Amino acid sequence: MRGSDTFTESLFSIKKLDDFVPATHPLRAIRAMVNDALSQLEDLFAGMYEDASKGGRPSIAPQKLLRAMLLQVLYSVRSERLLMEQVQYNLLFRWFIGLSMQDSVWVPTVFSKNRERLIEHDAVVAFFNEVLAQAERRDWLSQEHFSVDGTLIQAWASHKSFMPKDRGDSGGDGDGGDGGDFRGQPRSNDTHASKTDPDSRLYRKGKTASELRFIGHTLMENRNGLIVNAMVTQADGYAEREAAKAMIADARQANPEAPITLSADKGYDAAEFVAELQRLEVTPHVAQNTSGRRSAVPDEVAQADGYDLSMKCRKRIEQGFGWTKTIGQLRQVMVRGLKKVDQVFVLNVTAYNLVRMRSLGQLRLQAAG
Repeated sequence: MRGSDTFTESLFSIKKLDDFVPATHPLRAIRAMVNDALSQLEDLFAGMYEDASKGGRPSIAPQKLLRAMLLQVLYSVRSERLLMEQVQYNLLFRWFIGLSMQDSVWVPTVFSKNRERLIEHDAVVAFFNEVLAQAERRDWLSQEHFSVDGTLIQAWASHKSFMPKDRGDSGGDGDGGDGGDFRGQPRSNDTHASKTDPDSRLYRKGKTASELRFIGHTLMENRNGLIVNAMVTQADGYAEREAAKAMIADARQANPEAPITLSADKGYDAAEFVAELQRLEVTPHVAQNTSGRRSAVPDEVAQADGYDLSMKCRKRIEQGFGWTKTIGQLRQVMVRGLKKVDQVFVLNVTAYNLVRMRSLGQLRLQAAG
């Protein structure tokens, strides 16, 4: 018998949002970890809204805001406006954020304005640290073996905004402004700057074209491939090694007695970098660059036990970069300024860690079963 094409709604519904989400849905494990991390940030959130306690309309709860920002990364939602549209009708999104079916969805501009408060108070960095603390409590982090690398992040600025520093905002022919033809004109970061995002730098690496960019850096522990430190710097030829020294110094400070190794690609094979690692008592498991010169990595280190294993493990760090650029928001950031780009980078790395931790939890349950 053919069914009839009718649509009838009940006046009342006794179902909860949780009833619509399958028990095995991957977001369930992630939401549990997110809520655990957010519960540790109550003091930070209270301090963020001290001035607002005098009156005015209630703002978006920072916990809901952070969950919504995570959804934007996890589901590759390209803008706040589209995110708010999907929250309007997507029950899964409402459940994850903590909105009931009757709650109104925020206006995109209000969402963006409240997000600025999180950036101002480094709430994203604190959230990253709390997620990492959960991994440490579950014994998923190596305290001894690390890998480091950097990736280029395209800035939200065009070539036409890259104009001479000694000119005003008005452009002209040949300076790259107002549609001027900048081809054939000598341009460098010493003489030019982007009017759209002054923190970005014109930079190229390898066979890539010169673009206005930042560099994102991560420090990965080698046991399970979780990111334990992340930061963004301006783009230059020394940024990767300088950031690596800062991040491994933090790891050394946290574990002053542990025997630490740091693996990296050939770009880190520089005498001053290896010397700094040795000063920190960190074994430099850096890929030897022997093309036309002598490697700064001692042969006895390259031939020691564990060096080859470090070379294999360090390649896993590229998985994080690939995920954040294909699933996340890092192929080209849609914010401007070094601090905002840094916060977006850390948020994307946090989402990557949560996805990995969910998988590690499933593997642990399978092993226990």
